Amino acid sequence: MERILIYNSGGGLGDSIQLFPLIISLKSHFKKSKFYYLGAHANHFNGRLKEYNIKLETLDLGLKYFGFRWWHVLFVKKRFTKAALGKFSLIIDLQSKLRNTMILKQIPHNFFYSRTLNGRLSSKKIKSFSSDHFENLSLFFEEDILKLDFKVKKLPKQILSEAKKLLPNSNYVGFSVTQGNEYRKKSWSIFKFTALANKILSKNKIPVFFVEKNRVDLIEKIKSQVPAAIFPEINSELACPALVTALASRLETAVSIDNGVMHMMALAKIPMIVLFGPTKSEKFAPKNKFTKILDSKKIHNSKDINSIEVDEVLSLI
Repeated sequence: MERILIYNSGGGLGDSIQLFPLIISLKSHFKKSKFYYLGAHANHFNGRLKEYNIKLETLDLGLKYFGFRWWHVLFVKKRFTKAALGKFSLIIDLQSKLRNTMILKQIPHNFFYSRTLNGRLSSKKIKSFSSDHFENLSLFFEEDILKLDFKVKKLPKQILSEAKKLLPNSNYVGFSVTQGNEYRKKSWSIFKFTALANKILSKNKIPVFFVEKNRVDLIEKIKSQVPAAIFPEINSELACPALVTALASRLETAVSIDNGVMHMMALAKIPMIVLFGPTKSEKFAPKNKFTKILDSKKIHNSKDINSIEVDEVLSLI
């Protein structure tokens, strides 16, 4: 496997962060291979996620939202030939939309892996495809791929030192309250968050809110209701997802809605309580033994995340 191309159609930071274990594991398994990345959206690995040091060379064919437009099929081969990259040893398609897969297959390759149509478009057929890429790829290669996780200690020393400076003590409980994409209302009421923060204060825990420093009004609103709350990011000149992960490693536990910060914190392998409403917890919740899920659809038969009560969260902290 001289050159391997990984395709990701997800647009959010969380979509990219969820790929960390798979990419790290594949790079360890195929140590001599050169890895390329093709995204349908911004290349987070060379952008906002660069401090995590997940090194992938970007394949840029000049086709915005790659795979999401049928007309891309007319230009893929020409753009690829112009890039003079030859043929990929393997293409790994990490999504399952037929259109995207058919367009992706136009890139010259020897082997092709995809879950689309239950693996029918893969170059090698296996008996049954699951939702687990690790399991599928092990069957595809007929050899086990050792699953490796991201390790916080591999973050840049400057970021780890900054996190320790900002959160030097213990008994911290983190809160992530804002959603990125506004297409679904998946935010828990800020008043429920502040009520929860005040309750954990009474138990000698220190509430730490992860809110971007430009959200001045929200920060002031939280401060007015929880004067003892800490906002570490506003006290630092550093501003990147890797700092959030480093800060999370200083927490005792954390509470988050379904957002990118949830995935940043999950990389620290700390106990977490994640709240879900309209989105699917099975698909988006961190996949580790440290995470407890409160899904309004399952416990209250409602997509309204605010049907989850403060005491239901408190009981898990």
